[in-house]
Amino acid sequence: MFRKFENLVDPFVARKRDTPPSDLWAYIRSQLTPFRKWLPWMALTGFLVAIMESGLVFYSGRLIDLMTEAGPSAFWAEHNVEVIIVALLILFLRPLVITFNHLFLEQTLASNMQEQARWRAHRHMLGQSSGFFQNDFAGRLSNRVMQIGPAIEDSTYMAFEGIWYAFTYVVGATLVLSQIDYRLGIPMMIWLVLYIFYVKYIAVRVAVASEKWSDARSMVNGRVVDAYTNIETVKLFAHGEREEAYALSAMKRLRLRFQRFLRLMTELSFGLNALNGLLMVGVLGPAVWLWTNGLITVGEVAAASALVIRLNGMSGWIMWVVIRLFEHAGTMRESLQSIAVEQDVVDKDDAQPLQITDAAIEIDNLVHHYGKTCGGLDGVSLSIPAGQKVGLIGRSGAGKSSLVNLLLRFRDAEGGSIKIDGQSVADVTQDSLRQQIGMVTQDSSLLHRSVRANIMYGKPEASEADMITAATRAEAHSFIQDLADPEGRTGYNAQVGERGVKLSGGQRQRIAIARVMLKNAPILILDEATSALDSEVEAAIQKTLYGMMEGKTVIAIAHRLSTIAQMDRIVVLDEGRVVEDGTHDQLLAAGGLYADLWTRQSGGFLANDN
Repeated sequence: MFRKFENLVDPFVARKRDTPPSDLWAYIRSQLTPFRKWLPWMALTGFLVAIMESGLVFYSGRLIDLMTEAGPSAFWAEHNVEVIIVALLILFLRPLVITFNHLFLEQTLASNMQEQARWRAHRHMLGQSSGFFQNDFAGRLSNRVMQIGPAIEDSTYMAFEGIWYAFTYVVGATLVLSQIDYRLGIPMMIWLVLYIFYVKYIAVRVAVASEKWSDARSMVNGRVVDAYTNIETVKLFAHGEREEAYALSAMKRLRLRFQRFLRLMTELSFGLNALNGLLMVGVLGPAVWLWTNGLITVGEVAAASALVIRLNGMSGWIMWVVIRLFEHAGTMRESLQSIAVEQDVVDKDDAQPLQITDAAIEIDNLVHHYGKTCGGLDGVSLSIPAGQKVGLIGRSGAGKSSLVNLLLRFRDAEGGSIKIDGQSVADVTQDSLRQQIGMVTQDSSLLHRSVRANIMYGKPEASEADMITAATRAEAHSFIQDLADPEGRTGYNAQVGERGVKLSGGQRQRIAIARVMLKNAPILILDEATSALDSEVEAAIQKTLYGMMEGKTVIAIAHRLSTIAQMDRIVVLDEGRVVEDGTHDQLLAAGGLYADLWTRQSGGFLANDN
């Protein structure tokens, strides 16, 4: 039965990749949409539970009156049928209704909504451009994804379990008191109006305080994770104390905002107890007066007392629920600052998969300045025939990385176009584009998974033999055999640590090269692919890389000019423009920038012309 209710909603169902609404209420509605069929049932069962609870209090007063009027000797004979019916309702109907209410609230709603919100947020975030993640802490972004799930789930749950139940109970209590004597319903209504205004007054302030508190929590999380992620750099520069101070400033801010939040809680407690005192005196005082004048019975006074005492205890819980709702509202608003950001690089509605025939690349008047007036690319045009191997060089900031990022469509160009086999990269799906391009970077990071998972990332459907062949060609198989992690996993099953920190730079690079070899894409980009390797391994890898280039269109970026001297062609970028284009020998004979850089090399690297 539990599974049946749990599976009424699928939180991971595929849906259109829309940007989550930035408006809080619109966001909540979007999360409730899959549950719309079951929300009325949650409301109905909650209503019945609340009515039964107030009805039990009313009947307890009636029972006292029946006992008083009939006396011990005649009570059972006169009222046995009524008492048995009520007992059966309490024994069977009441537990059944409460159980169905909890099945809908907990199994259908709570067990699905939290992960639905997290999954949708994570899915949207994965579609963001690389620049989006470069502009924020990874820890803060992950914190916002993780915290929005519990916030939306708990808010919805409490809206039914708390607010709806309490509203129904208060209405039922008011009707019971009015049925006893209309004058008892008046103080209840006055209290309810005062209570609502007081809750609203406090809750609005709590929402603001909660959003600031949530933002401070995300900041602390971001700074702490940043230090842990870069712990080697922290220790290398002996900046432990600096990192302590960096985190401490955020933690002090968090403490201050939490204290402001707690002040509101203390203020809330005082006002709530004052209102509850007014409720008890306002209802029980008139009830006793009406009894002394013979207008109501002892049982009715008892019922009024029970209702007021129950409501006295419930009011604190209701207030807490409301505060939690506004607290969650602040948390969600803070999370939506990242989650509800539109993706700046998106597939067109009619985007088709990239169809590779020859892997020829055409770059026409490409312009991209990252929103600045200088830097980036300024009208680059370049034709790379299928199968040609092009070396791309230039001083730092010349535009090499910009060109590669635009080719991979990590960003959209501000002007011009890039076409592969006549298809604009802006018109094809991003996934199909990147599936046709293999890239090895200077600092290839690995996933915090096994060596096998990292290499197979290049081609998940590849066989074990294919994986080992790629690792062998990348000069990685021998050292992988000797790997072991603290959990006792060895070889290809060993975990590499976050970003591959358990491996040396050369080992990480060789696994990254094996991953691209296994992918075997028709277009290959090498960005300082062997810079982390020692000379002996580099020589072996260079031979393998030249073999891997066969039949592929290649763009190789290197500061060590000797590594690209054998390319079919060398393109020189300077200040975002193509300034030279030719073979190694042609460019040396021309006596231009390339020849100048070649003669000024120190140890095979470009001189620093800053």
